Amino acid sequence: MLLDPNRHIAHLDLDTFFISVEQLRNPTLNGKPVLVGGSNNRGVVAACSYEARRFGIHSAMPMFHAKRLCPHAIIVKSDFEAYSKYSTMVTDIIRDSVPLVEKASIDEFYIDMTGMDKFFGCRKFTEELKEKISKESGLPISYGLASNKLISKVATNEAKPKAQIEILFGNEKEFLAPLSVMKLPGVGTKVGYQLLKMGIETIRTLSRIPVEMLETLLGKNGTELWRRAQGIDETPVIPYREQKSISTERTYQQDTIDVAFLKSELFRMTERIAFDLRQQNRLTGCVTVKIRYSDFETHDVQRSIPYTNADHELFAAALALFTKLYQRRQLIRLLGIRFTHLIPGTYQIDLFEDQQETIQLYQSIDSIKTRFGPNSIVRARSLFAKPPFKPDH
Repeated sequence: MLLDPNRHIAHLDLDTFFISVEQLRNPTLNGKPVLVGGSNNRGVVAACSYEARRFGIHSAMPMFHAKRLCPHAIIVKSDFEAYSKYSTMVTDIIRDSVPLVEKASIDEFYIDMTGMDKFFGCRKFTEELKEKISKESGLPISYGLASNKLISKVATNEAKPKAQIEILFGNEKEFLAPLSVMKLPGVGTKVGYQLLKMGIETIRTLSRIPVEMLETLLGKNGTELWRRAQGIDETPVIPYREQKSISTERTYQQDTIDVAFLKSELFRMTERIAFDLRQQNRLTGCVTVKIRYSDFETHDVQRSIPYTNADHELFAAALALFTKLYQRRQLIRLLGIRFTHLIPGTYQIDLFEDQQETIQLYQSIDSIKTRFGPNSIVRARSLFAKPPFKPDH
């Protein structure tokens, strides 16, 4: 069944989340053009208030460009610890209120209310939940209610800010039709530009193109875009479970005291699971390094860090911990690293003082790894030392 009249899916999105948190902590920012992100000229805008958007500013814009557009904008450095706190607060409110919730990112959620219309009325229930979240957290939130995740998400984006839209079953295509193809999830800048060059500006036009033609033009992605243009989405709401940590470790066939090799191994493991973090859209706030000596005595040490999932920042922390931990100069049997204090977030919004070149580098690296595998591109430092033996896997 392509469309189910009995499904009721709501998508909730906290409006300008980073900005709203900063305004809640500092009410003097209300009604002013505010930018969150790196404060130096080579940094990037992670988020901006609606007042700043009126000047043409948007997220991911170079900070120097944003300053030119709005010289009087107030710049606030990102505080992921605070954002995580408020995200957890809202998550708990929703989890206590609904039977099935998916946390799609640090500031957006899907809830499945299928069957609840028999008891409460899905629209009334979602309105009350929206009010409850705003009252208890102090944060503005919008939502879209529809028969699937795709339509509810697009509806939320149309409702913002501080509002809601319900798309009744059977009206999915009609709702999408007049919207720009750029508003359809899955249409990125590259595909969107390709469609616009072909004269396909609205979802209505896209929906009328034969699926076979879109397959020829865009491959498998063309088939999926055709389905979305019809308002079809059978993706289930995936129950949210908080992941506590991500880690890896290696036990060696032969114990070693080769420090150069061990540091190279540490970098390789850090690089691997940092990529996993980025794939999962997560950041870590704590790094732990573990070693086991040849006599099986095991030690570990941990350190809290600013939230990140960048290789270079995580390796710097891991190396400092290893240097602090490895004092006995005894043969090592096992080496491991673990990231904890995980929160939703991506490198693209964990900008702090990062330069545009750094962000673009990570985007390129991850694109290659996603397409060809995690070992398709590695940093030279992870290949610094050849293992004196073949490690177990």
